[in-house]
Amino acid sequence: MHQNPSDKKPIEEGEDWEELSLLFSKALSSQSHQTQLKALAQFSRHSNRAPDCSLIPTVPSLVSLLSTAPSPSLRSLAARSLSSLSRRAAFPPIIGEAGAVPALLRQLPGSTAPHRTCLLKCLTRLVASDRSNRVALARAGGLPAILDELRSCTDGSRRYLLETLTALAMLLEVRRAIVGFGGLAFIVEAAGCGSMASRTRAAQAIGLLGTARRVRHTLVDSGAVDALVGLMRDGDGPGRIVAGNALGIVSSHVDHLRLVARAGAVPLYVELLQGSEPLGKEIAEDVFCVLAVAEENAVSIMEHLVGVLSGDGGEEAKGAALDVVWDIAMYKHSVPVVRNSGAIPVLIGLMRHGSSDDLREKALRAISQLSYEEENREAMEEEGAIRLLIDLVKGDSDDLREYAAEALICFAEEPRYRERVSEIFEIPSFLVIQERMSRINAAGERMSSSMGLLTVEDLASDLDFGI
Repeated sequence: MHQNPSDKKPIEEGEDWEELSLLFSKALSSQSHQTQLKALAQFSRHSNRAPDCSLIPTVPSLVSLLSTAPSPSLRSLAARSLSSLSRRAAFPPIIGEAGAVPALLRQLPGSTAPHRTCLLKCLTRLVASDRSNRVALARAGGLPAILDELRSCTDGSRRYLLETLTALAMLLEVRRAIVGFGGLAFIVEAAGCGSMASRTRAAQAIGLLGTARRVRHTLVDSGAVDALVGLMRDGDGPGRIVAGNALGIVSSHVDHLRLVARAGAVPLYVELLQGSEPLGKEIAEDVFCVLAVAEENAVSIMEHLVGVLSGDGGEEAKGAALDVVWDIAMYKHSVPVVRNSGAIPVLIGLMRHGSSDDLREKALRAISQLSYEEENREAMEEEGAIRLLIDLVKGDSDDLREYAAEALICFAEEPRYRERVSEIFEIPSFLVIQERMSRINAAGERMSSSMGLLTVEDLASDLDFGI
């Protein structure tokens, strides 16, 4: 590394850092303004090379100067020095314990632009990486103070205010207070700008806050959908997963389903479905099942899922896509959507040539669900499904036999297919499955009949609900 000849040898070689630290602390305690300025300037030049152990004793002096220095320039230099130290992993809690957080907060009101930026940059770094500093800021009245600053701030320091707010929002007690203080719009704003870590925290806060229905509506009205879709599009791996989960939460209302899809969320969830993170796949599956409640969303989702099933993606992605197809197939309004998407030939192809028993089983499960509709059976028959299903009933896999038998029972109930499937009634394993399914269906019908005799008041009483 290039050596600066103007530096003194002991400092350059790091031999006297402890002594330098003592001299520095003594200089900061001086009553001389010039001595303090000179000490801070030296600290800025040399502290980046000093070991942590020699810098820890300087923290109380810097915090004291931050709180008591009569000169804004000294306070700014102290804040800048503390901000520099806070980049080191060990220092945020040490700086916080010295009382820096309330000291920084007290100086924000009325501070001029350069000093304000120094204060906020330091505060942001302290609370972003240390929970105890967040607690200290919250207890010092940090939430209303930061929100007040945001309402009047129009310069570049706004970014630091938003990042400080997202750090505060990781505390449960702060999230409970944010709604009352009118801070939801700022959380949404933070999800759309700033560092990736801050945007991810904002998305996490939106997801946690959005579990309450009345808050969910306010978040959506404030632009949460576009902000979260933007993070899903531009974010890193963790950010995309957190944003996808939060978007799923705020979308879980009939008024929001189409809004989320129209914002471009569907292909982004497909990317999560095809990604390497199991949690991302799980989130995508759950959200697709919610969004598909709206028929126009189901059309878009099925188009993308058929693309996944027809493509060269991995087995896990195809398995996740098949789980969603099965769920969507259970929605009555989506039955023609699944058929019109071209899914049936793809599903039958996977039943024939699936790369694993798991994929074949999931494809067959979807086919068995779809087989309850006459037009679906016609489409399946055109693809040669009847012969394939009969062969599967004769096979060795119990799970495949179950689903194949369920589909064939549906075919057998239609006169035009009865003769073609007649041989299944000579297969002992099919007869066993048919008898078991008949008992299950009969029990289900009796339960439905019994439930029909109950009044709403009876149900409310049984479940201990008030009405």
